[in-house]
Amino acid sequence: MLESKNNTCKAGSDDIWGTSRPRDVRLQIYLSFSLGLFTFLTFCFLRPRWKGLYAARKKQNDVATSLPELPDSFFGWIIPLWRITDQQVLASAGLDAYVYLAFFKMAIKFLLVTLFFALAVIKPVHDTHQDKEGKKSPIHDDPALHRIEVRSDFSTFAAEYERYTDYLWMYLVFAYTFTALILYLIVSETRRIIDIRQAYLGSQTTITDRTIKLSGIPVELRSEDKIKDFIMDLGIGKVESVTLCKNWKELDNKVIERHAVLRKLEEAWTVHLGSRRVERSLETLPVVQPRPPEPTSTSGNGNGNGNGNGNGDSETSHLLRDADRESDYITPYARSRPKAKIWYGRFKLRYRRVDAIDYYEEKLRKIDDEIRSLRKKDFEPTPLAFVTMDSVASAQMAIQAVLDPSPLQLLAKNSPSPSDVVWSNTYLSRSQRIYRAWTITVVIGILSVFWTVLLVPIAGALNTCSIHEVFPRLAAMLEEHELLQSLVNTQLPTLSLTLINVLVPFLYDWLANKQGMISQGDIELSVISKNFFFTFFNFFILFTILGTASGFLAMLERFAEKLTSATEIAYALATSLSNLLGFYTNFIILQGFGLFPFRLLEFGALTLYPIYLIGAKTPRDYAELVQPPVFSYGFFLPQTILIFIICMVYSVLKDSWQVLLTGLAYFMIGHFVHKYQLLYAMEHRQHSTGRGWTMMCDRVIVGVVLFQITVAGQLALKKAFKRAVLVAPLGDAWLLHKRVRPANGSTGSEIDNSSAWE
Repeated sequence: MLESKNNTCKAGSDDIWGTSRPRDVRLQIYLSFSLGLFTFLTFCFLRPRWKGLYAARKKQNDVATSLPELPDSFFGWIIPLWRITDQQVLASAGLDAYVYLAFFKMAIKFLLVTLFFALAVIKPVHDTHQDKEGKKSPIHDDPALHRIEVRSDFSTFAAEYERYTDYLWMYLVFAYTFTALILYLIVSETRRIIDIRQAYLGSQTTITDRTIKLSGIPVELRSEDKIKDFIMDLGIGKVESVTLCKNWKELDNKVIERHAVLRKLEEAWTVHLGSRRVERSLETLPVVQPRPPEPTSTSGNGNGNGNGNGNGDSETSHLLRDADRESDYITPYARSRPKAKIWYGRFKLRYRRVDAIDYYEEKLRKIDDEIRSLRKKDFEPTPLAFVTMDSVASAQMAIQAVLDPSPLQLLAKNSPSPSDVVWSNTYLSRSQRIYRAWTITVVIGILSVFWTVLLVPIAGALNTCSIHEVFPRLAAMLEEHELLQSLVNTQLPTLSLTLINVLVPFLYDWLANKQGMISQGDIELSVISKNFFFTFFNFFILFTILGTASGFLAMLERFAEKLTSATEIAYALATSLSNLLGFYTNFIILQGFGLFPFRLLEFGALTLYPIYLIGAKTPRDYAELVQPPVFSYGFFLPQTILIFIICMVYSVLKDSWQVLLTGLAYFMIGHFVHKYQLLYAMEHRQHSTGRGWTMMCDRVIVGVVLFQITVAGQLALKKAFKRAVLVAPLGDAWLLHKRVRPANGSTGSEIDNSSAWE
């Protein structure tokens, strides 16, 4: 019975790691290239025609006006965009955009060097030792294993084994080489960013750059005059103004309510006045198509019977009124005023219709009166204030100084811009923020378990052998058509996981906004952290532990057998990395060649525009339609870091050149696409301090440690234990990073002495 079951699946359920079912990389390349090329050509065609979408930031942002105008030719804009210097990026897009693009450049440098060694050294060595690569060791393959173990001359066998595995020294050499390379790139790039950041912040003279955020204010100092006197007594500079945050929740709620009523009033007036009117077609003569009739109601002494028998004075006055109007003015038909439905009664089950304009005008007037009275009210102060100094130097000295030896009191940090502050979170207490943070941490832990249960079965089910166990007829049809079978094995797993990677960040973005952080910049960093945890743990670590995404049902049936032997578990983990190489290669190809052009096309904004246009009525709605989309680093950076880590982990393994080559193409295309979006197409927060660089470096170092563990595991499973132990000193890379990180985190201008909850 079992044998017949195995015969029904050509790939075989015994192959639980998918080694005999390699992904069809060529098909992935063909489809991704076709999709990406079509999308890119579409963008080149639409770019000069829809500048309101593809050059929105250039048209609406004053800072971007210094950028060069891109030619309207089909491909002529590529070279001018490539020639834009880092200084222009820094001046136009800010520090965050500069740091983000700097990470792409660092990845390109690393992958260029590793790809050279992969093609020049690693690939030839693996090709010349192919007969040894597929074996765990000669010990496993020797039928006289038990006789060897009892021989007294075991040293002779050990010497033969060492000669057999001499090529494995390559793993150790390149583990040290690539670790030293990435550490050198991180340190050198960090020093350059520190210098640029100091010069950039020193050149800023805006009010935001001269303002500090002072948190943890004790009760006895919660007065603007007392705070001003306290800062002045430090002797670091003059204080221009102090804004002490208060519990404005009641006032904020009224302002939100007023905004909603105002939009309804605007909509009612727009419906009443409307743009619907009868116009004469300019393509026909007036004799053929007479002038549209006038409104039914007339003003003044004019005769409104419409029969042409009015007196001469009325006709003269009518002609004069027409002459006074603009030439393209057309009198609209009179229409009834819009009605609003008002629900009343005990359970709001009854309603009546009233004049919408009068109703919302009266409601707006009452809310305005309430807001005026609330503004005169004295609200309870909070332990947070914004202090504006007379110079940037004074503000930086206040940030670097320890204002109070007590823990969590009088903590000074750089202030976000007023538009970046989440004012509704300024009156949250510290205990409320801690509670929200822990609650969301628990929710993320629960979601991680949920993704574990959801992601792997989805990916495992998208395979012909797994489908055969559930839908035998569908699997038989796929086996008859080789192309369809290749599509299922190649495209569906990568597409399904790509779709999940696109949707899940929206959930984590919503969770980060509920965490109670004071600035949008802090929320952005939180989104980056949460999304990276999802992509790294659920997408990379989980699949590495369980093996390939293929054949999941068969793998579950036999996974218990693997748990009976520690050696088998270790061997399965090591081989899963090699078996997943094709899957990750396909994933990077799809992201780089297929989906990056979609980001350049802004497919999401392009798709949602007609939907929003249908619901747009007021001038405010139409103005919001033409606003440039917002570039969120939390949606793009985590996946970029993950792909860099994948390339690093596979840099020494067999066929690593495939991952490195596709990864290099990914970062080169990504740098070009994001450079255009950040400079011309998409809006992003201008007042930034480049704090994302610290987060990038931390996660790259995690990838370095994972790379070293991978190399040590490969050597240990090939019984090269001495060389595996020699990988251990590379763990000092983490300690070196800890020594460099304080300078990276403060970037020479601030000391991170705040609470984790701030």
